Amino acid sequence: MTHAPPAASGLLSRALADARSPRVPRTVPYLPERAFPWGGPGLHPAGGGGGVDLDRVLRLSLAVPRAAGGRLRPVASAGALHPVRAHLLVGPGCSLPPGRYAYDPRAHRAHPRGRAPADAPPGVVVVLTVTAARTVAHYGHRAWPLLLLDAGHAAAAVALAAAPGDVRVSLDADGEELAAATGLPRAADRHTRWPGVEPELPLAALWLPSADGPVPSIAPLAAWAVLPCAVAPLPQPGADNAPPRELALARYLLTHLAAGTGATWHPAARPTPVTDETLRTRRSAPPSDLAYPPAPDLLARVLATAEGARPVGPAWAAAVGGDTPGLLTTAGLLASGDARPTLAQWAAGQRWIDTAGAVLVAHGCPVDAPPSLIRGSHLAAGYAAGVAQAHATVLGLRSRPIGSWQQADLGAALGDVPGHDWIVHGLALAGPADPSLPAPPPLPGKEERP
Repeated sequence: MTHAPPAASGLLSRALADARSPRVPRTVPYLPERAFPWGGPGLHPAGGGGGVDLDRVLRLSLAVPRAAGGRLRPVASAGALHPVRAHLLVGPGCSLPPGRYAYDPRAHRAHPRGRAPADAPPGVVVVLTVTAARTVAHYGHRAWPLLLLDAGHAAAAVALAAAPGDVRVSLDADGEELAAATGLPRAADRHTRWPGVEPELPLAALWLPSADGPVPSIAPLAAWAVLPCAVAPLPQPGADNAPPRELALARYLLTHLAAGTGATWHPAARPTPVTDETLRTRRSAPPSDLAYPPAPDLLARVLATAEGARPVGPAWAAAVGGDTPGLLTTAGLLASGDARPTLAQWAAGQRWIDTAGAVLVAHGCPVDAPPSLIRGSHLAAGYAAGVAQAHATVLGLRSRPIGSWQQADLGAALGDVPGHDWIVHGLALAGPADPSLPAPPPLPGKEERP
């Protein structure tokens, strides 16, 4: 792993502390969603080549559902205003001809961006990038962790849609290699090579090998990374209409965090009960629908799913109320007492969490964490929350991710050394409404934006 110079490490530590601080983002004008930047006619992902069915995978993961009502994709996110884009590196054995593509989730079309290498691995590599401007305009200094969480949710969506199968996920691939493989400019060349274009920052990749041929032992990005940079997207005037200092910092931090030496590819799988219909129907519930406690056995199953979704990632615990309130783990009771009121304060004052049926929290990532751990903790937490939410859906539970956390030093609250065990993500869960219980009262006051 590449070591950051002291100046970069200090900047990252300060930015992480600032994102976790109670400082409220300043209000700026709303930045609307921009048009899809890649021109030219797009191809329908169904194609006719057989093999990996990209039409099905993308419809179940990233495509805008019909009658979406403004929702960009059917999966939940951490609140980062849908910043994730997908690039498809298509080799032999797919429903699209081999080549580089940019995926348009609203039109459900793949826009060709160049040829494939002769030795492209069979199947498709999906590279996930983020654009930062809209999220920074809304969340300011809190934006960059949300962008990582959202990329993790999107990675889970693709992995769930592609499974069952030999799906592999990398949350630590080097950002420069991802950019080269995707035909995007390297970090140092973004503004000079593609002026007027909002930078896309690569963060994660998934490999869906084709069953039509043997899976090679080489890394799936290597053959793509030697190709030249692809044709530029259309310029987008005003793409940087966000606080300039905060936007530049967010881009720098995400680029710095994505620096590495090589990708590790882990197998991905669906929880056994999850079906395609589950993926079509999952939605985040409104806070008013999350006040009924889930059955203990169902809560335990979803908690185990979150904990086991990634081989390396933050720990998970569940806060419950009722007659025996506590903070639970798959190994047993972590602490007694109702933690939900404290969690509501830490989650940017979202008071509905006080009465949520249960709240799963991913925790770890100390204040002095190295870049690889910060990136991995947030991507893995978003990934695990996405998988857990799909499992909750098929079990009949309602859910809602909770992305922004301030002063959420869980370790210190439990009497451990301060600064070593922070909450990085959350997922509220609830069972169906119980007609024998009174409806929860509305919460007074105005919530702070997360």
